[in-house]
Amino acid sequence: MTPRRNRRSGVEDRWRRVDGTPAAADGKGKRWRARYVDPDGKEHARGFARKTDAQRWLDEVTAAVVTGQYVDPKAGQVMFRDYAERWREIQVQRPSSRAHVETMLRRHAYPTLGDKPLSSILPSDIQAWIKSLELAPATVGVIHGIVSTIMKAAIRDRRIVANPCDGTKLPKVQRQQIVPLTTEQVSAVRNALPAELRALVTLAAGTGMRQGECFGLTVDRVRFLERSATVDRQLVTLQGQEPTFGPPKTQASNRIIPLPQVVVAELAAHLAAFPTDPDGLVFTLAGKSITRQAFGHKWRAAVKTAGLPTGTGFHALRHYYASLLIRHGESVKTVQVRLGHASAVETLDTYSHLWPDSDDRTRDAIDSVLGSTADGLRTETGSAT
Repeated sequence: MTPRRNRRSGVEDRWRRVDGTPAAADGKGKRWRARYVDPDGKEHARGFARKTDAQRWLDEVTAAVVTGQYVDPKAGQVMFRDYAERWREIQVQRPSSRAHVETMLRRHAYPTLGDKPLSSILPSDIQAWIKSLELAPATVGVIHGIVSTIMKAAIRDRRIVANPCDGTKLPKVQRQQIVPLTTEQVSAVRNALPAELRALVTLAAGTGMRQGECFGLTVDRVRFLERSATVDRQLVTLQGQEPTFGPPKTQASNRIIPLPQVVVAELAAHLAAFPTDPDGLVFTLAGKSITRQAFGHKWRAAVKTAGLPTGTGFHALRHYYASLLIRHGESVKTVQVRLGHASAVETLDTYSHLWPDSDDRTRDAIDSVLGSTADGLRTETGSAT
């Protein structure tokens, strides 16, 4: 029986025997071989030309094993696409978010990174991929963030040692200042829509509700006497599926919005003219729940007819609502709550330029306190002279 080799870590000289005489491999290949046994009992070896390099590598591997940071060299050979798809399947996400991630990976990440082993993807590969994407900077940032999250998961799974997305230089996002629609423009696009959708514009412009929140509004969520509407869900449209109810965008999006009388009156008139569907939806198209695709076709045509700038989206009505609140002196906190923003920072980042300039208020505040004192000082100075 052939004796079983004793598995142990170390650096051995392939060219010399223990007694110093030449071995059979003398002068062939790399002289020094570093060998270690991983936590699963598997032996790994690597050749080096210099003993110092072999010992350094072995020390690094040993430290990784001891500290729990060890990664099997073969673990990262799984293809990025295969690992990313398994990662997608186990995520706890809303259906719309799940569909968004799938689309981003399929269209923009898999064509370049999909068939590469995880461990072979270098930071330079990520940087070159990012540079090749001909997309808006904000979209590039979203895609890079998804891939980076997948790489972080691979690190936790001991597939790779480091995240190749760390340190990537992303295109700078130039935040454009919001220019709200005028009341005349809002009226124009409203009148250009079919009659069954006109109250939808008044609702969005008068409450700041998101498109999905408006589509998902049901009669039982409207309190006509109290003049308020409860937002606790939205209508979600996924490709190839019928619209379904889903949670709002964020937890902060759950809110109760005060309804102006103009909105209450328009909703009442709308419901009198257009009956709800079996789910109680306030707004429908041809008696059915509204999909984003079907509404988008109607909206774009109305935008063109109204003479609004190309690309004006339904979200512009939300900006219009915010601008009205700010113009009439509402605080940042109030605007945040009405819009359902997760934080006041988000509100300020979007609308800070719409708040009135405070220079005059600053001057008045100081003058009101120091004005009388300054007059007294001038009087005393005159008397002394």
